[in-house]
Amino acid sequence: MREEYLLAALRMGAGADPVPEGVSAAARAVFGLRVPGGVPAGPVDLPVPPGTRSSAEAGTAQIGAAQTEAGQTEAVEAGTAQTGAAQTGAAQAGVRRFSADGLVIDVETAVIGGRMEVAGQVSPVPGPDARIEVRTPHIAKVRIPSGSGHFAVAGLPPGWLSVVCHRPGHPPVFTRWIHVHL
Repeated sequence: MREEYLLAALRMGAGADPVPEGVSAAARAVFGLRVPGGVPAGPVDLPVPPGTRSSAEAGTAQIGAAQTEAGQTEAVEAGTAQTGAAQTGAAQAGVRRFSADGLVIDVETAVIGGRMEVAGQVSPVPGPDARIEVRTPHIAKVRIPSGSGHFAVAGLPPGWLSVVCHRPGHPPVFTRWIHVHL
């Protein structure tokens, strides 16, 4: 089908059955969450030290599944999310690592008193004018990373979370959306 025909069909259909306002509002909200010109950071496996509760040899991990924005499954254990590799003990509970454009972003999450706390580190250190944006669908908090690249945010509502590293002269690097349960 040619593009002109498709556009004409969409125009005709739009007049016959308008899109509900709630659907339009949700689409506008999701569109606002994108990072134009940004570089998506992919997940990186983290090794689990032997003998820890989440290690494969301990055999104590209780793992469920959650769906990410990209449609990939993430494992969920006792209120924290892990990458899919967690089923083999390849990640620590609540700790995720992402990498892109020469940057590594480590993110650790916890829910305490019904609120989400996020701590992390960007390496190599992104520079003095960099800023880290920790985003949820409803609120974003910006932090200046420490001299060692560490950042922390507390008091966020539990749920979906993404971290963006803004560096002058470079495109922003962002993590996928991850879901953190109570």
